[in-house]
Amino acid sequence: MSRARQPPLVTGISPNEGISWTKVTIRGENLGTGPTDLIGLTICGHNCLLTAEWMSASKIVCRVGQAKNDKGDIIVTTKSGGKGTSTVSFKLLKPEKIGILDQSAVWVDEMNYYDMRTDRNKGIPPLSLRPANPLGIEIDKGRFPQKDLEALFPGMSADFTSENFSAAWYLIENHSTTSFDQLKMAVVNLKKQANKKNEGSLAYVKGGLSTFFEAQDALSAIHQKLEADGTEKVEGSMTQKLENVLNRASNTADTLFQEVLGRKDKADSTRNALNVLQRFKFLFNLPLNIERNIQKGDYDVVINDYEKAKSLFGKTEVQVFKKYYAEVETRIEALRELLLDKLLETPSTLHDQKRYIRYLSDLHAPGDPAWQCIGAQHQWILQLMHNCKESYVKEQKGNSLLHSPMLDLDSDVRPSPIGHLSQTASLKRGSSFQSGRDDAWQYKAPQQVVFVEKLTKLVVSQLPNFWKLWISYVNGSLFSEKMIQEVMHSLVKLIRGALLPFSLREGESRQYGGWEMKSELSGQWLTHVIQTVRLSSESLTALEIPNDMLQIIQDLILDLRVRCIIVTLQHTAEDIKRLAEKEDWVVDNEGLTSLPSQFEQCIIHSLQSLKTALDCKPGETSVFQQQKTQEDVCQLSIGIMQVFIDCLEQLSTKPDGDIDTAHLSVDVSSPDLFGSIHEDSSLSSEQRLLIALSNCRYLERHTFLNIAEHFEKHGFQGVEKITQVSMESLKELDQRLFEMYIEFKADPIVGSLEPGIYAGYFDWKDCLVPAGVRNYLKEALVNIIAVHAEVFTISKDLVPRVMSRVVEAVSEELSRLMQCVSSFSKNGALQARLEICALRDTVAIYLTPESNSSFKQALEALPQLSSGTDKKLLEELLNKFKSSMHLQLTCFQASSSAMMKT
Repeated sequence: MSRARQPPLVTGISPNEGISWTKVTIRGENLGTGPTDLIGLTICGHNCLLTAEWMSASKIVCRVGQAKNDKGDIIVTTKSGGKGTSTVSFKLLKPEKIGILDQSAVWVDEMNYYDMRTDRNKGIPPLSLRPANPLGIEIDKGRFPQKDLEALFPGMSADFTSENFSAAWYLIENHSTTSFDQLKMAVVNLKKQANKKNEGSLAYVKGGLSTFFEAQDALSAIHQKLEADGTEKVEGSMTQKLENVLNRASNTADTLFQEVLGRKDKADSTRNALNVLQRFKFLFNLPLNIERNIQKGDYDVVINDYEKAKSLFGKTEVQVFKKYYAEVETRIEALRELLLDKLLETPSTLHDQKRYIRYLSDLHAPGDPAWQCIGAQHQWILQLMHNCKESYVKEQKGNSLLHSPMLDLDSDVRPSPIGHLSQTASLKRGSSFQSGRDDAWQYKAPQQVVFVEKLTKLVVSQLPNFWKLWISYVNGSLFSEKMIQEVMHSLVKLIRGALLPFSLREGESRQYGGWEMKSELSGQWLTHVIQTVRLSSESLTALEIPNDMLQIIQDLILDLRVRCIIVTLQHTAEDIKRLAEKEDWVVDNEGLTSLPSQFEQCIIHSLQSLKTALDCKPGETSVFQQQKTQEDVCQLSIGIMQVFIDCLEQLSTKPDGDIDTAHLSVDVSSPDLFGSIHEDSSLSSEQRLLIALSNCRYLERHTFLNIAEHFEKHGFQGVEKITQVSMESLKELDQRLFEMYIEFKADPIVGSLEPGIYAGYFDWKDCLVPAGVRNYLKEALVNIIAVHAEVFTISKDLVPRVMSRVVEAVSEELSRLMQCVSSFSKNGALQARLEICALRDTVAIYLTPESNSSFKQALEALPQLSSGTDKKLLEELLNKFKSSMHLQLTCFQASSSAMMKT
């Protein structure tokens, strides 16, 4: 996998050796794009990230920790470049430990003690007696650059205690603007200080001057006596006397000065004790200072003092020092407990957590404070999630006895898909939760939806700090993913318990469920939940949490999307079932009502409301990847189509009394020559059948094909099967309705033929010469014309289909009747031929192979005309018939449709 940037490369470190906590400057290439990009820094194997300060892409400043290795590489790790390499190494030196009584050429300069933790000087009281202002006049710091002074006095120093002290540098730096008179006063002060140092030795000499003189006189007398005697005897006696004198003098001196010497020893002892107290007052005052600094929250000062005391007195054998150091350890142990309590407090910011972990680490607290903090944070987040669930479950149960507006959307007055669209659009959000949302939203939303919103917001707000703390802890070490996985599993199972309880195992329902599911959430609320969970997933992905930990959320989103589609299709079927109540029977100029259009719009809006569930965001898979989902969606889609077909059948076959006809009308723009429906406010069952047939015809040729296109557009699988099954069911309904209408209209016409033929005791064997077509046939034609008018009024496109079937029924019955006659007379045969030919010629444009065959069989049953006179008479009578009924027979002409339109 290619990276956007090259790995970090360390090419230099300054200094390249030193003891622990040495401040070093690391230089190199690609050391990160910013402080947040730097995620790892090790020197000699020790993690130095907490003290690292990113300066630029080529410079980092940090302090070396207490590494185990004496020498090692400098490894920098960044988000953009990954783990880097090093061309240089750092050598860790071991500091020499100096005891209290050990001689050393260097003494710690306590005038300006440097705090390695906070990078600033500590104002610790001085432990030496060096004067801060040797000249005794006011110090006025000049503005001369330090670099210029160093260049002017190379190798020198302005520190008056240094071996390389430069008086000129000191005066330029501290007294550049001081007047000459003040400088003369400074000279006087220096002379006074020099004189004070010599006063002690001069006074000692003056006090013992008489004693020196007496001793000198005694020695001189002895010397003169020896010279005067000049004999060995005298010398021996004098020597003996001198010894006696000296012994007496010594005894007398001891007696005289015993008390003085005792007082001197006591004073020296007291002076030494005071010097010890002055020199080691840091340790003696440390317990009280620790208490004060803890109360003020200056934990850095406490830790610095403790580290200093531990390095100086940690291994002392002096009883006094041991006693006070033990008191310091007691205070530090109490501080460890206090910091641990603060670390485990929740909620807490990431900055405070890192700070307390650093304090405890520097105080060498037992255990692993970082891991304890992570564990406490993990348990706290889980507890928050479960408390959130319990509070909403209790609130739901508390409101269940009262009418809650939160259940309005799931009650019987659930909005239609069109209403769903407008409400779903209002729920679309931006990058934040509940942006621009009315406070009343929470009172309208179901309790489960509000819970999911609150739960995801809680996790997204708490998990980033938890994850960043984890990353800071695990950098450079192995770790377990169990905690993050447990948080993810709890989040998913709590959402499943609220929205998909059937997906939980039997033992998990009590822990993660407990919701009262009076009615399932509608598709629009599931869509809202999908958006909420998606936003949460995007927020967690931005934290760079591994994808395998977030896969369980993607599985939840997939299940929610599938459930949203299933529920939406089920509710769509219920909405379509109620379309029968909205049928107003208003017919347009194509013979259609608004029902097919309403059905198509209902399907379209339902599919549009599923756009959120059907769309695949990055990392998501198609909802139709599982075969079971494809089959379920296909069956539900077929069920929706079948529900509408059943709705059509119910409307067309419902008894007259069950239909409200007070609001029925016909589109006034349709050409209606007969006006039967305009004049009558009610519809007959035959008219409803015709309207249903017209709707079926439109559904087959347009609506179902359009719906199939929309299914394919939205990625539905098995569209061919949906269309095929729906078309077959629709054709079956169409055929049933058509047969019912033909039965209603053709049977009375067919039934009237035989009584009409034999009315007045008519006999084919004994009849008069034909004078024209008899009335029964004219009545049959009028009835056929009435059917034509009724069908033409509803739908012109249905006329050929209906008329062809009516003509088939009439011709078949007429053929049967002719074949049943045993014999015809000449006049009877001519009469029968006249009526058969008149009927055939009249309905010629609606003849089918079946009706042609029936007419042919009927004519074949008659005797043939032998004479030309009979043929001429037949032709004359036919023309007479057509002429007399010209107006009535206009509808049977090929150009009748054009005439009607004009």
